[in-house]
Amino acid sequence: MLKQRVITAIVLLIVLVPALMASDPIALALLSLILCSLGAWEWGRLNALSFSLASCLGVFCALICAGLWYAQVVSFSNYYFWLFCSAAWVLMSAALLRVGPQGWLHIYQPIRLLGGVWALCATWLAMNQAKAMSFNFLLSVLALVWAADIGAYFFGRAFGRRKLAPSISPGKSWEGVWGGVLAVFILSTVWIWVDGQRLGAASGFGSAQPIPLETFQQGASFFSLLASKGLVIQVCALVFMSAMSVVGDLIESLVKRSVGAKDSSRLLPGHGGVLDRIDALLPALPIAMFWSLI
Repeated sequence: MLKQRVITAIVLLIVLVPALMASDPIALALLSLILCSLGAWEWGRLNALSFSLASCLGVFCALICAGLWYAQVVSFSNYYFWLFCSAAWVLMSAALLRVGPQGWLHIYQPIRLLGGVWALCATWLAMNQAKAMSFNFLLSVLALVWAADIGAYFFGRAFGRRKLAPSISPGKSWEGVWGGVLAVFILSTVWIWVDGQRLGAASGFGSAQPIPLETFQQGASFFSLLASKGLVIQVCALVFMSAMSVVGDLIESLVKRSVGAKDSSRLLPGHGGVLDRIDALLPALPIAMFWSLI
């Protein structure tokens, strides 16, 4: 199993890193479109669709993303759209965590299916708009989610006592959540300092010095952009983003538990499915776009 995980991770990095760093945005757009389409197929299978119908759902998701690209929506970030997406994630998550795995099955199936497609398409759009802002911006958002996950894992293993959601994901603890938040704050401090050295922008956690537009366009990170908005917004955004990355993981676990599935699929040997890898990104990327435009 470990060998499979390592090999799959290496292959994913070989494919992902060049797409992230490519100057032509089409590379990341195509790769993320494929991943979201596969995620939509997995979503269909988790929600009792046959292989062929789940495949149609994947194609439907791909067509929506392609349509957004053709309409050049990637070039325009709208504050109210991302506010709606963020609010929808918060309200939907609160409702689903309240009803639990059994309540999920009582939701009308088309609503479940469309909700998943909406989440995947919004994530695709957010990822590509973030890349349009700068590679450093997108990478910092991804790193925030990874840091929250890694911090939660190690703090949970070392100090976890109080279960976060035992009926959904027994391995998660409140101590792990706060460990993830701490890891994000440490990462943010370091990243802001590096940005300050590289770009001459605001340097240090809590800095309220505005980042000039031309400097941000040169490649400032999500963390530096938050720092330029003031300490209150910076702290609120980092805590909120860390929490919502955990929520994304919990929602996928809830859906899998409702149907007795361990993984969303077996597309990624040793790692499960695409949704297992991107679940925390589904709320985090759209919410990052909201905070960047606030």
